[in-house]
Parts: sequence; structure tokens; C-alpha cells
Amino acid sequence: MSRPGAALPWTEIDDVLIDMDGTLLDLAFDNWFWLEHVPRHWGALRGLGAAEAAQALQPRFAAARGRLDWYCIDFWSRELEVDLRALTHAAGARVRWIPGAEQFLDRLGQLGKGRVLLTNAHPATLAIKDAFAGVVARLDAAYSSHDFGAPKEDAGFWPRFAAARPFDPARTLLIDDNVAVLEAARDYGVGWLCQIRRPDSQQPARASAGFHGVDSIGELA
Repeated sequence: MSRPGAALPWTEIDDVLIDMDGTLLDLAFDNWFWLEHVPRHWGALRGLGAAEAAQALQPRFAAARGRLDWYCIDFWSRELEVDLRALTHAAGARVRWIPGAEQFLDRLGQLGKGRVLLTNAHPATLAIKDAFAGVVARLDAAYSSHDFGAPKEDAGFWPRFAAARPFDPARTLLIDDNVAVLEAARDYGVGWLCQIRRPDSQQPARASAGFHGVDSIGELA
């Protein structure tokens, strides 16, 4: 099991499961989009100011946290009566790689490791971000948790994912900024875990949660 401060033992790792938002792509986009852009757009349609709209939406967002709906662009499009696919695409030019992330993926390829994108993002969100950032082409496979009916932090996700893409948990590394996801993977038996502590480049680093951690995935390149 990976330990805080311990170097990752690449000779003991075959597959690397990699989160997208906050790990490969800067979470600054998502925080801006959901905390500022969506409330401002939703509020403007209803004659509300940005602050008033954000306050009105906060309980609705909080109620969905931890469920697959939290990550579902189609769920929120219905709930808010806003075409969020179109809104995301219109803002897609703001999507940014975390510095060093592309080089890290290239390095994994050179080492012969399996590079598997494992995201809670809805397939439509993944497709839009991929169109602007070219994420999938740098990986060996890409999966959305929506295909398995549960988010990555749900214990039910892991056996379903393993059935679709077999892997040896003991020889697998998961890199993610979501502590609940890391905990669920640990409980499933994933042997190597790495926490991204600064998923949003515009925010300070988060506290370590007891996992091997780096501020940015670029530090692993």
C-alpha cells in the first residue's frame, strides 16, 4: 500500500488509473463553470443576480453530492432547464491541462504502463473536453463511471469496472484528487494510491489525507 512521502515503485505497477478533472485537467474550469457561470446563466433567465442565483442553487447542488446525478450533465440540464451540453461546449476553450500532465502520460507510455482514464464525468462532458484538450488520444482506454451505474466513490463501482476492464488491484495505481474515491479504491484492494492535493491551480493545495500525495501530477513525470 502506498504511504505518504514514499516513492512510487514503478516496477510493481502495471496499470495506472487516472482521474480527469483535477488530475489531468485543471479543476479551475469546473469550479468556475458550476460556481459562477451556470448560476449566472440560470439566474439571468429568471431575473436573478449572480449572487442570488448561486445561493438559490447551492442546496440543490448539495443534495445531489455523492450520487451519480452530481456528475450528470443531463440530470442538471433537466433540473435547471438549461442546455448544459451547449453551455459547456461554448466554454470549452477554457479547458486546460494541468502543467506536466501530458508529459506524465507520455512517460507512462515509455515505461509500458497501462494508461486508463477513469472519470466520474458524464460521457458527454468527457467528449466535449476531449474535443478541446485531446485527452483520450494520450491514453490506452477511457471509462466514465456513468457506464457502470455508480460513481467511483461507491463500493459498487469497482467490481463492475473490473468486470469490464480486468486488472490486478495489487499492481495498480490510482491517481485522483477525490479522497472518497481513493478510500473506496483502497477498500477494494487497489495497491497504490496517489492524492492530487492541488486540483485547482487557482486555489491553495489541500491537506494530505494520509495517501501518497503530490500537488500536481506533473511532479510524477
